[in-house]
Amino acid sequence: MIRAALLTTCGTAPTIVERPAPAPADGEVAVTVEAVPITPLDVLCASGTSYFGPPSTPYVPGVQGVGRLADGTAVWFGTSAGMRSGVDGSMASTVTVPAADVVALPDGVPLTLLAALGLSAVAAHAALTDAGGLAAGEQVIVLGTGGVVGQAAVQLALLGGARRVIAVARSAAARARALEFGAAVALPLLPDDDVTSMADRLRHAADGPVDLVLDPVFGVPAAAALRVLRPGGRLVNLGSAAGATAPIESAVLRGGALRIIGYTNNGLSTAARAAALSVVAGHAATGRLTVDHEIVPFDAVADAWARQDAGTTAGRIVLAF
Repeated sequence: MIRAALLTTCGTAPTIVERPAPAPADGEVAVTVEAVPITPLDVLCASGTSYFGPPSTPYVPGVQGVGRLADGTAVWFGTSAGMRSGVDGSMASTVTVPAADVVALPDGVPLTLLAALGLSAVAAHAALTDAGGLAAGEQVIVLGTGGVVGQAAVQLALLGGARRVIAVARSAAARARALEFGAAVALPLLPDDDVTSMADRLRHAADGPVDLVLDPVFGVPAAAALRVLRPGGRLVNLGSAAGATAPIESAVLRGGALRIIGYTNNGLSTAARAAALSVVAGHAATGRLTVDHEIVPFDAVADAWARQDAGTTAGRIVLAF
C-alpha cells in the first residue's frame, strides 16, 4: 500500500488516503517520491476552472515531483494530472510515470530545492534563452520578482551572461531578496502606477540600453517596460499576474521595432524540457540558484493546499515524504 493525496471534489483540498501501489505499464517507471511542490497550476486544475476543463475526480494532483528510481537514481518527473483525465499525479509516496517524463539529476542536488525550482525555473530559463535570446553583456528587466519565476529569472539572467538586472516587485521583502540574488536595483510596483510614471522610474534605473524584459505579470508593468527597451529589444511574456490586458501603444512597438514574444512551458519538447531542467539542476547543485520555499510534511497537505489556494504562502510550498 502507498499513501496518496486524493482530490475527490473540485475546489476542495485533497486528503490523504491509502491505496494499492501502482504497477508500471509498458514504457513507464516507478518512482519513490521524496518531495512535491504545490504549484498554482495544481490548484487551478483542481478548481475545475482551468482552460483544460474540469478534471475527472477522484484523482491524485501534482504536475511534478522529485524522487528516486529503484536503483537509487535521483530524478525529476512530470505528469499531466488535472490536465488529462485518468492521470494521477505526483502527490503520492510511489508513482508510475512515462519514462520520457523522467529526468535524471546530477549528484548533489538538494531534492527539496529542485522540487521548489521545478517548472518555474524551467520557464524562467527557457523564456530568457530560447524565447528571449539572452546574449552576454545585455541588460535585463525582470518584472514580478516576488514570485518563484521572477526570483529564478534574476539569478538565471546573470548566470546566462547578463551584465545587469533591474528587478521590479510589489513588496519590500521581495525587492530586498532580488538584491540578494544579484539584481543591481530593485524598483517598487506602486498601486497608483501608470505607464508613464513607471517607465520613467525604469529609465532612470537603467544603465545604458535595456535589451530584454522577462515579464510574468503583463498589465501596466509590461507596457511601461516596453517604453524603455532599446530599438529591436524583446519582451517575453509568460504570465498575467498584474493584468490580463496591457495598454500597449502601436507607435511604441513600431517606433522601436520591438518584439513581444509569448512563452509557455507547454511549447517545450520533452528533450528541451529535460535540457532546461539539467541546467537548473546543475546550478542548484553548486549553490548558484535557489528560490524561497517552505518544506512541510506530506501529512499537512490539506493545510498547505489551502494556504496556496489563498495566496498566503511565502515562496513555494514543498511537501516532503
